[in-house]
Amino acid sequence: MQSRETLKRHAGLVDRMAQAQGLDIEEQMLRGNLSMTELEDAVLRCTGCDQPCTCESWLASRSAPVDVPPEYCRNTEMFADLRKAAR
Repeated sequence: MQSRETLKRHAGLVDRMAQAQGLDIEEQMLRGNLSMTELEDAVLRCTGCDQPCTCESWLASRSAPVDVPPEYCRNTEMFADLRKAAR
């Protein structure tokens, strides 16, 4: 089981990665495009990533929205689905 700190760190990374792509996770949930279970699964996928420090650096270097997350992101498919739903 993941520690509380690990889950919080990766929940933040998922949210920041969504923001980097111009997505608002809360809004997507309110619109019914993302369920709580799907968000939980996304955070758990993120905890399996072996590059969270690289991800944090990548996110910190972004000043404008991007079209796709880095190739190592385990939630690329989910983000692509959300971008389609947001159109």
